[in-house]
Amino acid sequence: MTVKVDIRVPVGRPLPELTKFIVSCEEAGFNGVGVHDHHHSGRDVYSALTLAAAATSKLELYPATTNTVTRHPLVLAAIANSLAEIAPGRVLLTLAPGFLSVEKAGRPQGQRAQLAEAVTAIRRLVADEKATVDGHEIKMNNVAKPAPGIFVLAAGPKMLELAGEVADGVVMLAGLHPDSIEAARSHVRAGAQRAGRAPESVQEILIVPTAIEPFDTAREWVRRYFRPDKPFLNYPSVANLRWLRAAGLDIPADHDPTAFTTDEAKRISEAFGLFGPAEYCAERLLQAKEESGVEHVFFFPSHTAESGYDLPEADVTAFKNVIGPRLARG
Repeated sequence: MTVKVDIRVPVGRPLPELTKFIVSCEEAGFNGVGVHDHHHSGRDVYSALTLAAAATSKLELYPATTNTVTRHPLVLAAIANSLAEIAPGRVLLTLAPGFLSVEKAGRPQGQRAQLAEAVTAIRRLVADEKATVDGHEIKMNNVAKPAPGIFVLAAGPKMLELAGEVADGVVMLAGLHPDSIEAARSHVRAGAQRAGRAPESVQEILIVPTAIEPFDTAREWVRRYFRPDKPFLNYPSVANLRWLRAAGLDIPADHDPTAFTTDEAKRISEAFGLFGPAEYCAERLLQAKEESGVEHVFFFPSHTAESGYDLPEADVTAFKNVIGPRLARG
Protein backbone atom coordinates (compact mmCIF):
# COMPACT_ATOMS: atom_id res chain seq x y z
CA MET A 1 0.00 0.00 0.00
CA THR A 2 1.46 3.38 -1.00
CA VAL A 3 -0.17 5.04 2.03
CA LYS A 4 -1.06 3.08 5.16
CA VAL A 5 -4.59 3.85 6.33
CA ASP A 6 -6.09 3.33 9.79
CA ILE A 7 -9.64 4.20 10.84
CA ARG A 8 -11.42 5.40 13.98
CA VAL A 9 -13.98 2.90 15.29
CA PRO A 10 -16.16 4.07 18.21
CA VAL A 11 -17.48 1.78 20.93
CA GLY A 12 -20.94 2.07 19.41
CA ARG A 13 -22.02 -1.57 19.53
CA PRO A 14 -21.87 -4.39 22.11
CA LEU A 15 -18.31 -5.66 22.15
CA PRO A 16 -18.93 -8.96 20.32
CA GLU A 17 -20.56 -7.01 17.46
CA LEU A 18 -17.79 -4.42 17.56
CA THR A 19 -15.22 -7.20 17.20
CA LYS A 20 -16.93 -8.43 14.04
CA PHE A 21 -16.87 -4.91 12.65
CA ILE A 22 -13.14 -4.55 13.38
CA VAL A 23 -12.55 -7.86 11.61
CA SER A 24 -14.38 -6.38 8.60
CA CYS A 25 -11.90 -3.47 8.69
CA GLU A 26 -9.03 -5.94 8.37
CA GLU A 27 -10.82 -7.71 5.53
CA ALA A 28 -11.33 -4.35 3.79
CA GLY A 29 -7.56 -3.80 3.75
CA PHE A 30 -7.05 -1.21 6.47
CA ASN A 31 -3.65 -1.11 8.14
CA GLY A 32 -5.02 -0.37 11.60
CA VAL A 33 -7.96 0.51 13.82
CA GLY A 34 -8.09 3.04 16.65
CA VAL A 35 -10.92 2.65 19.16
CA HIS A 36 -11.81 5.61 21.32
CA ASP A 37 -11.52 5.42 25.10
CA HIS A 38 -14.87 6.67 26.42
CA HIS A 39 -15.62 5.30 29.87
CA HIS A 40 -19.09 6.87 29.85
CA SER A 41 -20.06 4.61 26.95
CA GLY A 42 -20.12 1.74 29.42
CA ARG A 43 -17.72 -0.20 27.21
CA ASP A 44 -14.01 -0.47 27.91
CA VAL A 45 -11.66 0.24 25.03
CA TYR A 46 -9.09 -2.28 26.19
CA SER A 47 -11.65 -5.06 26.38
CA ALA A 48 -12.56 -4.15 22.79
CA LEU A 49 -8.92 -4.15 21.71
CA THR A 50 -8.27 -7.49 23.45
CA LEU A 51 -11.12 -9.14 21.57
CA ALA A 52 -9.96 -7.52 18.33
CA ALA A 53 -6.36 -8.63 18.88
CA ALA A 54 -7.47 -12.22 19.29
CA ALA A 55 -9.77 -12.09 16.23
CA THR A 56 -7.37 -10.43 13.74
CA SER A 57 -3.90 -11.21 12.43
CA LYS A 58 -2.64 -8.10 10.63
CA LEU A 59 -4.31 -4.96 11.98
CA GLU A 60 -2.43 -2.47 14.13
CA LEU A 61 -4.58 -1.79 17.18
CA TYR A 62 -4.65 1.12 19.59
CA PRO A 63 -6.87 3.37 21.67
CA ALA A 64 -7.74 6.61 19.90
CA THR A 65 -7.02 7.93 22.33
CA THR A 66 -6.47 7.25 26.05
CA ASN A 67 -5.46 9.59 28.87
CA THR A 68 -3.34 9.55 32.01
CA VAL A 69 -5.93 11.26 34.22
CA THR A 70 -8.28 8.32 34.68
CA ARG A 71 -5.57 5.62 34.40
CA HIS A 72 -2.20 5.49 36.17
CA PRO A 73 0.89 5.12 33.93
CA LEU A 74 1.69 1.72 35.46
CA VAL A 75 -1.81 0.51 34.63
CA LEU A 76 -1.48 1.76 31.05
CA ALA A 77 1.94 0.15 30.67
CA ALA A 78 0.56 -3.19 31.88
CA ILE A 79 -2.41 -2.94 29.52
CA ALA A 80 -0.24 -2.13 26.51
CA ASN A 81 2.20 -4.88 27.45
CA SER A 82 -0.63 -7.41 27.76
CA LEU A 83 -2.02 -6.49 24.34
CA ALA A 84 1.48 -6.84 22.88
CA GLU A 85 1.60 -10.42 24.19
CA ILE A 86 -1.63 -11.20 22.33
CA ALA A 87 -0.74 -9.34 19.12
CA PRO A 88 3.06 -8.97 18.91
CA GLY A 89 4.18 -6.05 16.77
CA ARG A 90 0.61 -4.83 16.24
CA VAL A 91 -0.01 -2.65 19.28
CA LEU A 92 0.37 1.07 19.89
CA LEU A 93 -0.60 3.15 22.90
CA THR A 94 -1.73 6.67 22.05
CA LEU A 95 -1.96 9.25 24.83
CA ALA A 96 -3.43 12.75 25.17
CA PRO A 97 -4.57 15.10 27.95
CA GLY A 98 -8.15 13.80 27.63
CA PHE A 99 -11.36 15.30 26.29
CA LEU A 100 -14.77 13.65 26.68
CA SER A 101 -13.63 10.89 29.06
CA VAL A 102 -12.16 13.26 31.61
CA GLU A 103 -14.97 15.76 31.04
CA LYS A 104 -17.59 13.09 31.81
CA ALA A 105 -15.59 11.98 34.86
CA GLY A 106 -15.66 15.55 36.17
CA ARG A 107 -11.90 15.89 35.99
CA PRO A 108 -9.74 18.55 34.33
CA GLN A 109 -7.57 17.68 31.36
CA GLY A 110 -4.09 16.45 32.16
CA GLN A 111 -1.27 18.98 32.16
CA ARG A 112 1.57 18.72 29.65
CA ALA A 113 4.13 18.08 32.40
CA GLN A 114 2.00 15.22 33.72
CA LEU A 115 1.63 13.76 30.24
CA ALA A 116 5.37 14.07 29.58
CA GLU A 117 6.18 12.21 32.80
CA ALA A 118 3.62 9.52 32.01
CA VAL A 119 4.81 8.95 28.42
CA THR A 120 8.43 8.77 29.57
CA ALA A 121 7.53 6.34 32.34
CA ILE A 122 5.44 4.07 30.12
CA ARG A 123 8.15 3.93 27.46
CA ARG A 124 10.66 2.89 30.11
CA LEU A 125 8.35 0.32 31.68
CA VAL A 126 7.54 -1.49 28.42
CA ALA A 127 11.28 -1.48 27.66
CA ASP A 128 11.96 -3.43 30.90
CA GLU A 129 13.44 -0.41 32.67
CA LYS A 130 12.68 1.31 35.96
CA ALA A 131 10.55 4.45 35.84
CA THR A 132 9.55 7.17 38.26
CA VAL A 133 6.02 8.55 38.64
CA ASP A 134 5.19 11.16 41.29
CA GLY A 135 8.56 10.48 42.89
CA HIS A 136 7.90 6.74 43.23
CA GLU A 137 10.08 4.20 41.42
CA ILE A 138 8.22 1.40 39.64
CA LYS A 139 9.05 -1.54 37.37
CA MET A 140 7.09 -4.32 35.65
CA ASN A 141 7.97 -7.97 36.17
CA ASN A 142 7.21 -9.12 32.63
CA VAL A 143 7.62 -7.33 29.29
CA ALA A 144 6.62 -8.30 25.78
CA LYS A 145 8.90 -8.25 22.76
CA PRO A 146 8.70 -6.16 20.69
CA ALA A 147 7.55 -3.40 23.01
CA PRO A 148 4.44 -1.48 21.95
CA GLY A 149 5.04 2.00 20.54
CA ILE A 150 4.00 4.89 22.78
CA PHE A 151 2.54 7.81 20.79
CA VAL A 152 1.19 11.23 21.73
CA LEU A 153 -1.94 12.53 20.02
CA ALA A 154 -1.38 16.20 19.30
CA ALA A 155 -3.14 19.11 17.62
CA GLY A 156 -1.58 22.27 19.06
CA PRO A 157 2.07 23.34 18.76
CA LYS A 158 3.01 22.68 22.39
CA MET A 159 1.64 19.14 22.29
CA LEU A 160 3.39 18.51 18.98
CA GLU A 161 6.67 19.62 20.55
CA LEU A 162 6.00 17.35 23.52
CA ALA A 163 5.54 14.42 21.16
CA GLY A 164 8.85 15.24 19.54
CA GLU A 165 10.54 15.39 22.92
CA VAL A 166 9.32 12.22 24.63
CA ALA A 167 7.28 9.86 22.43
CA ASP A 168 7.97 7.12 19.91
CA GLY A 169 5.59 8.85 17.55
CA VAL A 170 2.89 11.45 17.05
CA VAL A 171 -0.71 11.10 15.94
CA MET A 172 -1.07 14.55 14.43
CA LEU A 173 -4.19 16.55 13.55
CA ALA A 174 -3.09 19.34 11.23
CA GLY A 175 -5.22 19.15 8.11
CA LEU A 176 -4.09 17.94 4.70
CA HIS A 177 -2.72 21.08 3.04
CA PRO A 178 1.07 20.83 2.51
CA ASP A 179 1.71 24.16 4.25
CA SER A 180 -0.36 23.04 7.25
CA ILE A 181 1.47 19.73 7.49
CA GLU A 182 4.87 21.40 7.29
CA ALA A 183 3.94 23.99 9.92
CA ALA A 184 2.89 21.23 12.32
CA ARG A 185 5.93 19.09 11.56
CA SER A 186 8.21 22.01 12.39
CA HIS A 187 7.00 21.83 15.99
CA VAL A 188 7.63 18.08 16.21
CA ARG A 189 11.14 18.69 14.90
CA ALA A 190 11.68 21.51 17.40
CA GLY A 191 10.71 19.26 20.29
CA ALA A 192 12.93 16.42 19.10
CA GLN A 193 15.91 18.71 18.60
CA ARG A 194 15.41 20.26 22.04
CA ALA A 195 15.58 16.77 23.56
CA GLY A 196 18.65 15.84 21.49
CA ARG A 197 16.69 13.31 19.43
CA ALA A 198 16.78 12.76 15.69
CA PRO A 199 13.51 14.23 14.34
CA GLU A 200 13.18 11.38 11.83
CA SER A 201 13.06 8.91 14.74
CA VAL A 202 9.60 10.24 15.70
CA GLN A 203 7.04 8.25 13.72
CA GLU A 204 4.03 10.07 12.27
CA ILE A 205 0.38 9.19 11.82
CA LEU A 206 -1.61 12.00 10.24
CA ILE A 207 -5.23 12.31 11.35
CA VAL A 208 -7.39 13.03 8.32
CA PRO A 209 -11.01 14.13 8.85
CA THR A 210 -13.19 12.36 6.30
CA ALA A 211 -16.63 12.59 4.74
CA ILE A 212 -16.63 10.06 1.90
CA GLU A 213 -19.78 11.07 0.06
CA PRO A 214 -20.82 13.36 -2.83
CA PHE A 215 -19.16 16.79 -2.79
CA ASP A 216 -22.36 18.71 -2.17
CA THR A 217 -23.08 16.89 1.10
CA ALA A 218 -19.48 16.21 2.16
CA ARG A 219 -18.53 19.89 2.13
CA GLU A 220 -21.51 20.78 4.31
CA TRP A 221 -19.67 19.32 7.29
CA VAL A 222 -17.46 22.38 7.72
CA ARG A 223 -20.62 24.50 7.89
CA ARG A 224 -21.99 22.60 10.88
CA TYR A 225 -21.63 22.57 14.65
CA PHE A 226 -20.17 19.58 16.50
CA ARG A 227 -22.48 20.53 19.37
CA PRO A 228 -24.26 23.84 20.08
CA ASP A 229 -21.25 25.43 21.79
CA LYS A 230 -18.58 24.16 19.36
CA PRO A 231 -18.30 24.63 15.58
CA PHE A 232 -17.30 21.50 13.69
CA LEU A 233 -13.92 23.03 12.78
CA ASN A 234 -13.16 23.63 16.47
CA TYR A 235 -13.48 19.91 17.31
CA PRO A 236 -11.62 18.28 18.93
CA SER A 237 -9.33 21.30 19.20
CA VAL A 238 -9.43 24.94 18.18
CA ALA A 239 -5.84 24.33 17.01
CA ASN A 240 -7.45 23.18 13.75
CA LEU A 241 -7.85 26.84 12.89
CA ARG A 242 -4.12 27.46 13.34
CA TRP A 243 -3.26 24.94 10.62
CA LEU A 244 -5.99 26.29 8.34
CA ARG A 245 -4.39 29.73 8.72
CA ALA A 246 -1.10 28.18 7.58
CA ALA A 247 -3.02 27.11 4.47
CA GLY A 248 -4.18 30.70 3.90
CA LEU A 249 -7.62 30.38 5.52
CA ASP A 250 -8.03 32.79 8.44
CA ILE A 251 -11.06 31.67 10.44
CA PRO A 252 -11.78 33.17 13.90
CA ALA A 253 -12.43 30.86 16.83
CA ASP A 254 -15.89 32.33 17.34
CA HIS A 255 -16.91 31.92 13.70
CA ASP A 256 -20.41 31.05 12.56
CA PRO A 257 -19.90 28.03 10.28
CA THR A 258 -23.31 28.46 8.69
CA ALA A 259 -22.07 31.75 7.18
CA PHE A 260 -19.42 30.10 4.98
CA THR A 261 -20.13 30.49 1.29
CA THR A 262 -20.13 27.46 -0.99
CA ASP A 263 -16.70 28.44 -2.30
CA GLU A 264 -15.31 28.95 1.22
CA ALA A 265 -16.66 25.55 2.29
CA LYS A 266 -14.94 23.98 -0.71
CA ARG A 267 -11.58 25.59 0.04
CA ILE A 268 -11.76 24.72 3.73
CA SER A 269 -12.74 21.13 3.01
CA GLU A 270 -9.86 20.64 0.59
CA ALA A 271 -7.36 21.97 3.14
CA PHE A 272 -8.82 20.18 6.15
CA GLY A 273 -9.21 16.58 4.99
CA LEU A 274 -11.01 14.23 2.62
CA PHE A 275 -14.47 15.57 1.81
CA GLY A 276 -15.83 14.04 -1.36
CA PRO A 277 -16.41 10.81 -3.31
CA ALA A 278 -14.18 7.79 -2.76
CA GLU A 279 -12.33 8.28 -6.06
CA TYR A 280 -11.46 11.86 -5.10
CA CYS A 281 -10.33 10.79 -1.62
CA ALA A 282 -7.98 8.17 -3.04
CA GLU A 283 -6.38 10.63 -5.47
CA ARG A 284 -6.10 13.27 -2.74
CA LEU A 285 -4.18 10.84 -0.52
CA LEU A 286 -1.77 10.06 -3.34
CA GLN A 287 -1.35 13.80 -3.86
CA ALA A 288 -0.54 14.23 -0.15
CA LYS A 289 2.09 11.52 -0.41
CA GLU A 290 3.65 13.31 -3.39
CA GLU A 291 3.42 16.82 -1.91
CA SER A 292 4.22 16.11 1.74
CA GLY A 293 5.59 12.59 1.98
CA VAL A 294 2.51 11.40 3.87
CA GLU A 295 2.85 7.66 4.48
CA HIS A 296 0.44 6.80 7.29
CA VAL A 297 -2.98 8.32 7.94
CA PHE A 298 -5.84 7.83 10.38
CA PHE A 299 -9.32 8.28 8.94
CA PHE A 300 -11.42 10.36 11.35
CA PRO A 301 -14.98 10.07 9.99
CA SER A 302 -16.93 13.30 10.41
CA HIS A 303 -19.57 13.26 13.13
CA THR A 304 -21.45 15.39 15.61
CA ALA A 305 -21.77 14.80 19.34
CA GLU A 306 -25.00 12.93 18.60
CA SER A 307 -23.61 10.72 15.82
CA GLY A 308 -20.18 10.07 17.34
CA TYR A 309 -20.93 6.43 18.13
CA ASP A 310 -22.17 5.46 14.67
CA LEU A 311 -19.92 2.85 13.10
CA PRO A 312 -18.19 4.08 9.89
CA GLU A 313 -19.72 1.38 7.71
CA ALA A 314 -19.83 3.50 4.54
CA ASP A 315 -16.17 4.46 4.96
CA VAL A 316 -15.14 0.82 5.27
CA THR A 317 -17.10 -0.08 2.13
CA ALA A 318 -15.58 2.85 0.21
CA PHE A 319 -12.08 1.86 1.30
CA LYS A 320 -12.58 -1.79 0.40
CA ASN A 321 -14.05 -1.13 -3.04
CA VAL A 322 -12.29 2.05 -4.22
CA ILE A 323 -9.71 3.74 -2.00
CA GLY A 324 -7.68 0.71 -0.94
CA PRO A 325 -7.34 -0.75 -4.47
CA ARG A 326 -6.33 2.67 -5.83
CA LEU A 327 -3.65 3.12 -3.14
CA ALA A 328 -2.39 -0.38 -3.80
CA ARG A 329 -1.84 0.49 -7.45
CA GLY A 330 0.07 3.66 -6.52
